[in-house]
Amino acid sequence: MKLNIRGENIELTSALREYTEKKIGRLGRYFNTPLDEEVAITLTVIRDAHIVEVTIPLKGALLRAEVKDGDMYAAIDMAVDKLERQIRKHKTKINRKYRYEGSMRSLLKEDALEGAGSVAEEDDFELVRTKKFAMKPMDIEEAILQMNLIGHNFFVFSNMDTDEINVVYKRNDGNYGVIEPALA
Repeated sequence: MKLNIRGENIELTSALREYTEKKIGRLGRYFNTPLDEEVAITLTVIRDAHIVEVTIPLKGALLRAEVKDGDMYAAIDMAVDKLERQIRKHKTKINRKYRYEGSMRSLLKEDALEGAGSVAEEDDFELVRTKKFAMKPMDIEEAILQMNLIGHNFFVFSNMDTDEINVVYKRNDGNYGVIEPALA
């Protein structure tokens, strides 16, 4: 597994780099083949908060964990735990959706997941509400205003510039982002 470890507002000591490589490298046991893409790891310190962001690009999916804690080593451990749960959920989803050989199912190892803990409590998804609403075309600025008016942290809208469905969202840093569809 190729790791790209980056530090923001923190000096990456050899001990911290080795610890991160060891812990994140453990996730490699869940995959049948080495990942083609590079795993992006960002270690950040803002005031007393230690933030670990890990992004693992997979074929047809993206695994991501962001954890904040008072201790960097604890944050790394929590990020790995979070990613392990996501891998188990993803494997369960793949097994349910793709019942034939040669699909994404062959990406993850069966035996490594069995020893990782029970998935029973995590693989039951209950849809409790469906919402429908008319979307009038608007620009991104108007969508942000609408989102703030209703008090949500995201807003789905029809982008008048691209004629596509987009999502604007409020980021943790107080700024805004937009999600645009892209064909895979």
